[in-house]
Amino acid sequence: MAHQISRGALEAIFFDPERATRQFPVPVLQCLHIKVLGTKDSLGGERYRVVLSDSQNFVQCMLATQANQAVHDGLLKYGSIVRLRSYQAQHHNGKNVMIILDLEVIVPDNPDKIGEPKTLEPRDGGVQNTTIGGAGFYGAKTEPAQESKPQVKKQVSRPPSGSIGGGHGASTIYPIEALSPWVHKWTIKVRVTSKSDIKTWHKNATGEGRLFSVNLLDESSEIRATGFNDAVDQFYDLLQEGQVYYISSPCKVQLAKKQFSNLPCDYEIMFERDTVIEKAEDQSSVPQVRFNFVNIEQLQQVEKDATVDIVGVLKEVGDADQIISKSTQKPYDKRELTLVDDTGYSVRVTVWGKTATEFDASPESIIALKGTRVGDFGGRSLSLLSSGSMAIDPDIPEAHKLKGWYDASGRNASFATHNNLRSVNGASGRKNDFKTIGQVKEENLGMNEEPDYFSIKGTVVSIKQETFCYPACLGDNCNKKVTPSGDMWRCEKCNILHERPQYRYILNINVSDHTGHLWVSLFDDAARIIMGKSADELMEIREDQGQITAAFEAANCQKLAFRCRAKMEIYNDTPRIRYQALGVAPLDYKSEAHQLADLIKQMQMSV
Repeated sequence: MAHQISRGALEAIFFDPERATRQFPVPVLQCLHIKVLGTKDSLGGERYRVVLSDSQNFVQCMLATQANQAVHDGLLKYGSIVRLRSYQAQHHNGKNVMIILDLEVIVPDNPDKIGEPKTLEPRDGGVQNTTIGGAGFYGAKTEPAQESKPQVKKQVSRPPSGSIGGGHGASTIYPIEALSPWVHKWTIKVRVTSKSDIKTWHKNATGEGRLFSVNLLDESSEIRATGFNDAVDQFYDLLQEGQVYYISSPCKVQLAKKQFSNLPCDYEIMFERDTVIEKAEDQSSVPQVRFNFVNIEQLQQVEKDATVDIVGVLKEVGDADQIISKSTQKPYDKRELTLVDDTGYSVRVTVWGKTATEFDASPESIIALKGTRVGDFGGRSLSLLSSGSMAIDPDIPEAHKLKGWYDASGRNASFATHNNLRSVNGASGRKNDFKTIGQVKEENLGMNEEPDYFSIKGTVVSIKQETFCYPACLGDNCNKKVTPSGDMWRCEKCNILHERPQYRYILNINVSDHTGHLWVSLFDDAARIIMGKSADELMEIREDQGQITAAFEAANCQKLAFRCRAKMEIYNDTPRIRYQALGVAPLDYKSEAHQLADLIKQMQMSV
């Protein structure tokens, strides 16, 4: 079987993509390991981590959900020979990682490992997150997976120092990613990256309860640890942010509550009375805070209530304020910040407690936030979790890059929000991401597993009139379709009868520019801008063919700016790209002229 393997393909894929495309267009590799992850993705599918080898090197891989069938059918297993039809090669957190989008198992049963492959180590100037292979895939996410290092235990010796609950001499150090409910005796060496305030609550019969939590980091992963009641007295003052500790069982290891954390580990730990915590003498061997940043533009793609890390330039600082909780009647301190980044977007961030009252960063500082919850009040917004942390002007590459961008061109830039196309500084749309329709198609936007977002300027050349609206429920926050029920209209969701519906647009238009045309769908808010009137108003004149035709003709030939999303969807088992306009705005010719003038100046300066 050895002659079938594409020896050297992995090195080419990661460090010489042109040679990989030329020499290994469809690489053949061997599966050396396969593991089902403990969590499912947002679409409910299982996720699998595999190790693939070209007999010379091996890399960690994640199967996209559409490639899971090979596992379910029993074809992909240890030793199997596979042909990669579509994949993404990525460099993430200092590791080479592949996302497998489509594969073919050509030899299911091959129990012998071919060659003596070694880990493909990253190099400077390596892969730039490229995608190779086919289209038409659907149903999986492409964010870089949290790759798994072999769970190798490392023997170290350390003297006991300041132990709680007893000292230890030579101990076996486990990586965080090796922890599970089935491993009972372990020691981890970790850095405290975040520590919460002590929270209290009143229990019905037993008095008051207390808890705190810390985030713990090592080279393999990051995990949350929580202490209750007596553990608060034992460990709260001992554990300090930024310091490195040895933590030894007994500790309860349980599945993580992902709604409270965006840490990569599938588990979290709970301190017990006999847990042993010692401060490490060597404070430099454990990495500092590890961020997994999402840029501000990408927040529109993130689900509500998800947790993300963000970094941006501090544009505005609100006053400290206090609100009273409706449920507990307790006061909470808060402060709102506005961050911007080089994607041309801004976001409002709320910080709480001491972080709010003691906030002293000046505008134009770089702010890095770990553990913020995504909200959708007035567009996308963020709230710093109690388990999260904030760093001001951190010494990290992302911060230096943003500082350089802001000093060079960002200080006077316009920034859009995620609420339609409205801008912080009054301009419409994002400044630099406009594409021609030809570019949208050439770049295969929408062919990725995640939606693609872009802006276009185009002319409305055609509007489908056959089905331009639907009868919707009048209830608050309900836009579901209603159906006739005698003389009334019934909403199945609200279980309410209405005397009449509210008609809402579901419009399909053809937009054209000098490079091509695109069919785009619009919902009510965006369609009202195109049509100049509500769907209810159009329905009132639907019997008058002359008036209805005139209304659609008046909407044609408008030149507008569109903020669009391209997403692969499946209709009748056939994949196709759907383009949806999330926002529509008239072109601001004065702003366009200023932008062109600025661009000409930049070009002249670079000559």
